[in-house]
Order: sequence, then C-alpha cells, then structure tokens
Amino acid sequence: MTERHAKAASSGVATENEEADVDRLLQAYRDAVEVWIAAIRREEALASSTHSLKGIDRWESGHFEEEMARDKAKTAKQDLESALRQKFFGFS
Repeated sequence: MTERHAKAASSGVATENEEADVDRLLQAYRDAVEVWIAAIRREEALASSTHSLKGIDRWESGHFEEEMARDKAKTAKQDLESALRQKFFGFS
C-alpha cells in the first residue's frame, strides 16, 4: 500500500482510483448477479418443460450453467467486499 493510500484509508477518505475501482467492481457484481438470475430463470423454464429424458438432460445442463453463474457472482461479490475493506479500513 502506498503512503497516500495508507493516509486515505486511515482518514476514511478514498482516493479517486479506489472510488473508480469500487464503482467498477460494483458494476461487475451487479452484472454477474443479473446473469445468475437469468440462468436461474432458464433452469426453471427447463424444469417446467416436457418430462422426458432429453428434457431432463437439458434441465441438468441448465443447472450446471446456473452453478457457474452463481460462482461468478460470488467471486464478484468477494472482489467488491475486498475493495470496500481496502477503501474503508486499509486492508483487503
């Protein structure tokens, strides 16, 4: 951490770069959550479709897509939380 960042963190004042990073990470988190929600809705639609072996295979595939989207949203959340800890407390 640079001296400027350390002073900003200890004074509770974020640098412009930190603000831009938090804004970028917040948008990435929001985008990831929207992708996750869309994946949940696709999986739900597949669960409501025709009950056949082919339909079950598609539903399972939808489940894996939902899990991948969820993992990306969780990672984006962790990145945002880390940036916020850095901004407000000086550690991540």
